[in-house]
Amino acid sequence: MDLLRFTTAGSVDDGKSTLIGRLLYDSKNIFEDQLEAVETSSKKRGDENVNLALLTDGLRAEREQGITIDVAYRYFATPKRKFIIADTPGHIQYTRNMVTGASTANLAIILVDARKGVIEQTCRHSFIANLLRIQHVVVAVNKMDLVDYAEETYNTIVAGFKEFASRLDNLIDVTFIPISALHGDNVVDKSAAMPWYSGPTLLYHLESVYIGADHNHVDARFPVQWVIRPHSDEHHDFRGYAGRVAGGVFKPGDEVQVQPSGFTSRIKAIHTAEGDLGEAFAPLSCSVLLEDEIDISRGDMITKVNNPPDKGQDIDAMVCWFSDRKMAPRGKYALRHTTKEVKAIVKELKYKVNINTLHKIEDDPEFGMNEIGRVQLRTSAPLFYDSYRKNRITGSFILIDEGTNETVAAGMIV
Repeated sequence: MDLLRFTTAGSVDDGKSTLIGRLLYDSKNIFEDQLEAVETSSKKRGDENVNLALLTDGLRAEREQGITIDVAYRYFATPKRKFIIADTPGHIQYTRNMVTGASTANLAIILVDARKGVIEQTCRHSFIANLLRIQHVVVAVNKMDLVDYAEETYNTIVAGFKEFASRLDNLIDVTFIPISALHGDNVVDKSAAMPWYSGPTLLYHLESVYIGADHNHVDARFPVQWVIRPHSDEHHDFRGYAGRVAGGVFKPGDEVQVQPSGFTSRIKAIHTAEGDLGEAFAPLSCSVLLEDEIDISRGDMITKVNNPPDKGQDIDAMVCWFSDRKMAPRGKYALRHTTKEVKAIVKELKYKVNINTLHKIEDDPEFGMNEIGRVQLRTSAPLFYDSYRKNRITGSFILIDEGTNETVAAGMIV
């Protein structure tokens, strides 16, 4: 079975955690003792219904305030697909948490309160989904029960979102679904209260959405994570290069080139724990054996001969700043890109983005926590990269404060 990673986003009280709880409950992915614990907690809190949001809001502060603060990951499966859910917070001060949770997602569910329509936070979450190149978006118009399941209200919200989304370039596949997470309308089962809606339920869409084209299967990229040398009698001459395929397809016999040395060789074999493979493609983890003895170590990248990545020390990127200590020009950090780590200095802060209006702010020389903008970095050694639009793995990096070892930013190479 294939795996779909998706994230939820929405304003405060839009019902993200309740929706995930309903999804788990109606798809029979909750154990009886979990449900009993939630029912007990709901009674203690004085809730009218079983509060399914308590399945994902595990922090005490989250339960007390009825909000999501940290990213909560949940796992479930149906006969058709496995799922990993990242339940991310909606508050503007937790933008960095949303960026973290959404960075690996194939699909984003953006919740809209049917009573409020498209608001600033809806636009902000759509912008972040667009920035992180999440191509599949579900706009779940929630709380339809509170507007008497009115088709007119739903159509107004759909038109408002389409108008904003026309300014974004990565949202290729947008699906609109009217739901009531509290009552389960159109979440797993079709709603009898909305006969005017003829589209799929949320779970059916999650099971059937096609994500095979999300990975770049054209540009072959294999960042080396570890060199396997057993030093045993059985595998005396074994030298395998282990890592995860970041793009393209590798097969035994392919002519490959090692970056940065430039040496070429051919693939002798591809190993996994289950045995040898005839081909390896993203996002498979494996070890590659080459026909020639070449000095390769962690941080190097194996690519096809005629299709090398970009190479450079001046990196132009969009970054989301995570730290309460501001980023300033000439700031020095460690930069981790795939399996390679180098030192980097901030050459220029080009602009920040007002993520509610999409306007550029060009006269502010500092980046604060949760702010997003464009910077230029200079690295101590060349990086081998693709643009983030081309490959989400070889086009992304993190910045680390070497003094505190804190991850201070996530970046997407332009």
